[in-house]
Amino acid sequence: MTTSPARILVVDDEKLIRWSVGERLQRGGYEVVSAESGEEALEAVASRPPDLMLLDVRLPGIDGLLTLQRALVQAPELAVIMMSAHSTVDIAVEAMKHGAIDFLVKPFPFQALDAAVERALTAARTRRQIEALTQERRGGGEALSALVGHSPGMEQVRAMVSRLSGSDATTVLVEGESGSGKEVVARAIHFSSGRAERPFLQVNCAALPEHLLESELFGHERGAFTDAHAQKRGLFESAEGGTVMLDEIGDLHAGGQAKLLRLLENKTFRRVGGVSELRADVRVLAATNVNLEQRVSEGRFRADLFFRLNVVRIVLPPLRDHPEDVPALCVHFIARFNEEMNGRVKGVSSAAMQLLQAHRWPGNVRELRNAVERAFILHAGVEELRPEHLTPELRGAAVAARRPEKPAAVAPDGLLLEDVERKLIQEALERSSGNQSRAARLLGISRDTLRYRLKKHGMG
Repeated sequence: MTTSPARILVVDDEKLIRWSVGERLQRGGYEVVSAESGEEALEAVASRPPDLMLLDVRLPGIDGLLTLQRALVQAPELAVIMMSAHSTVDIAVEAMKHGAIDFLVKPFPFQALDAAVERALTAARTRRQIEALTQERRGGGEALSALVGHSPGMEQVRAMVSRLSGSDATTVLVEGESGSGKEVVARAIHFSSGRAERPFLQVNCAALPEHLLESELFGHERGAFTDAHAQKRGLFESAEGGTVMLDEIGDLHAGGQAKLLRLLENKTFRRVGGVSELRADVRVLAATNVNLEQRVSEGRFRADLFFRLNVVRIVLPPLRDHPEDVPALCVHFIARFNEEMNGRVKGVSSAAMQLLQAHRWPGNVRELRNAVERAFILHAGVEELRPEHLTPELRGAAVAARRPEKPAAVAPDGLLLEDVERKLIQEALERSSGNQSRAARLLGISRDTLRYRLKKHGMG
């Protein structure tokens, strides 16, 4: 669940304030832009709304309070912290009345700035999650329809999800290769269940280092570790009554496995650095693209946690095993991109469909979706997707499909799986000119997973 750094706009007519605050925020990992007047700030918000604005009350031209009001008209979800060297209750109340989240009195210690920024960004994220949840609930009746395909394997998946909609089974294990649709299944389970009115939150267990992942899941107390300037609620606390999806559960570290098992067994947990027992009423959906039973036998995953997660298991077939669903998936993605991009595509030519069904789809449904989206972007205005609108790899699928498959060669003295993985990642990065998103698509994995693998192999 990694995201790009939060973008913060610092608005103050004093250059020293803009510089010092900007330096502090950049050291905290934020993207920082600045403005010295209200007019300049409004131009920045109109051009690209930031996640947070630190806004001085007294500015030349348009003052801070008027800038606040106009900025929130342009970007209603913008979080704003007001700053002033002339603190009065009236100014603070007026700022809050017009939509500010917090108020800092200059000069302020950097610790107070850090805490205020974290509070404001957390509040903004919560607002966005609520809005996203509201939007998804409007389409909640379509949860099962997102499971596209009528092959025996997909019918079995759909039937299992349908049965779970009437059950409050706490844990579900969703297995499948990267890109096969595990998140789609998880969302269908949540939004067709009695928990649909509550949050659906997710995290990629391979994307965050150990201490950050524990904080993300369980929250932390103020002072629990360096930079823990304020108390933070974790996903299990924020998703009360709803669902938490743990993607790539096989990469959860040993300490996290123990804490997760305790939560599943007792419905209780502690924040990092905390002593109080907190209760959690959440459904846990664990997803994996690795064989957990094998990891148990290798001693890399707790057997008791595996058995606790494996209450209900759903196995998603790779797309190469149900190519008969490719036409239905194309219809689904074409309808989606027609709406999103104002397209007018009516279908796929028979020649192009033959190529699509001949392809092995190592990236599964995600790769097919990307292929359709690419055609929409690069060939806007077409009414039918034809072979020339597909990638060279897809146009060569028919030829490749006719070739007999050769078993992978293994050197006489053997080879290490990690060396093979490293070489594949290196090749994907070379073919994509270093673009990690494109390299991840070539490998059929998420960008978060690629970043984890790069760090694992000392390549990032």
